[in-house]
Amino acid sequence: MELSMLERRSSKRGKDNEAFEPEEQDKIHVQAENTSEVSDDARRTTRHQKSMLETKMETFQGCLAEHRDLIHLILQLVLAAGFVAIVIAACVLNFRRAVVLLVISMVIVFFLVWDWMMERYGDRVWEELHPIRERFSRNWFWIKWILCVLLVVAVVFWLALDTAQQGTRQLVSFFGLLLLIFLMLLFSKHPFRWSWQTLICGVGLQFVFGLLTLRTTFGLGALQWLGNLVESFMSFADVGSKFVFGASYTDHFFVFKVMPILVFLSSVISILYYIGFMPWLVRKIGFIMEVTMGTSPAESMAAAGNIFLGQTDSPLLIRPYISGLTLSEIHAVMTGGFASISGTILGAFISFGVEATHLLTASFMSAPASLAIAKTFWPETETPRVVTSQDFKMEQGESTNVLEAASQGATCAVGLIASIVVNLIAFMALLAFFDSALSWLGGMLDNPELSFSLICSYVFMPLSFMMGVSWEDCFIVAELIGIKTFINEFVAYQKLSVLIKRRKAGGPEYVNNVKQYISCNGSQEY
Repeated sequence: MELSMLERRSSKRGKDNEAFEPEEQDKIHVQAENTSEVSDDARRTTRHQKSMLETKMETFQGCLAEHRDLIHLILQLVLAAGFVAIVIAACVLNFRRAVVLLVISMVIVFFLVWDWMMERYGDRVWEELHPIRERFSRNWFWIKWILCVLLVVAVVFWLALDTAQQGTRQLVSFFGLLLLIFLMLLFSKHPFRWSWQTLICGVGLQFVFGLLTLRTTFGLGALQWLGNLVESFMSFADVGSKFVFGASYTDHFFVFKVMPILVFLSSVISILYYIGFMPWLVRKIGFIMEVTMGTSPAESMAAAGNIFLGQTDSPLLIRPYISGLTLSEIHAVMTGGFASISGTILGAFISFGVEATHLLTASFMSAPASLAIAKTFWPETETPRVVTSQDFKMEQGESTNVLEAASQGATCAVGLIASIVVNLIAFMALLAFFDSALSWLGGMLDNPELSFSLICSYVFMPLSFMMGVSWEDCFIVAELIGIKTFINEFVAYQKLSVLIKRRKAGGPEYVNNVKQYISCNGSQEY
């Protein structure tokens, strides 16, 4: 009976649960629907808030883009005002100390104003000068001859005065220059097609620059000041060398002292190229040579770039135009690369102990001189594709920021350093072998001192004498010229550094009738 009663109770509960199941399910469904509605409302609210934030951000970005030029102008004015305040404060505190900063600031302001004026009013000024240009073109024949006569008279008077003050040795280098020009004309590809404007103005620019920097107190002082700045600037590479190689890095002078300078300067030049200063400076120097010498914009810019960049880097400035260059332009670009040294290599040579003022002077003077000689040896007989600087555009760097530019510049120097090191190892070994072979051959004739340097000394002595070197120093200078021409310029400059150290040490000038170093006067003129 108890079992039957339990069964009846359980069946009754089952029926009750069955009766209440639909109501509970409805309640669950209602709760679920309410929950989903709440979550949908929350999502709609979040999306609404997100869209409002996005809308405000897009509006702000649009406002910045719309007034971008104005914002840039305001930032530039603020930075300019801050810089002017710094210059004024420095001048008030100590004017003599702030002269350098003041001069740099005035030069920057001048060129900025000049570029702004040319960009806005250059075409209008060129059109206004049309009557004057037309009159010059009609009378250019007579103007040309008058200028030539005046130039000849000025050169004659200068030679007379300089000879009276310095002696007749200056005439040797002058006639040596004329002889070199005559040889270029004699072996020219087109002897009667060369441009007198390119030759005379190129040599004239070299002459004027050398006269200002080496014969005037102001020019020499400015160049010495610049040379001291360059030397002090390159000394910062020692910080990186000491950190990487340790305090005894100078024990391996060439690899750990000289080569890091190439890395440092390559990185700096890459940064200057990225910010636009290097293309701007090259464009200005190239424009001067283009106007005065009558050369094309492409070869002028390449020659100007050789002052700061290497032989393989400067043609990249005119990369879009290389395929359309004439044979004469290609010859000028290659000649300029061989005639000059890059800024990075310049730093290495200065670290050898060579005077920075002499190297800077030679580097700047080589640009117009190389163009003059190149266009004389291979005159222009075709029509260049780009004839005006307005049609010439220089490519900017591919870096996206300053740090990437610095890193790429340093990385690019790795290949240069590796090339220099392996070439020096090879050429020094070849030179030692060649000298040993010549000494063995000379020993057969009772002349064991025969060597490659000795042969170069005799071969290039006339050339060094025509350059204005004193006769007693011609033997040493001719040896350096031969090593630089046939072996490697680093080997020649390393030997020159040894001669400089001997002279500064004050040792005997002759040992067994062999000159040990270049005399002071001869080296200055050289």
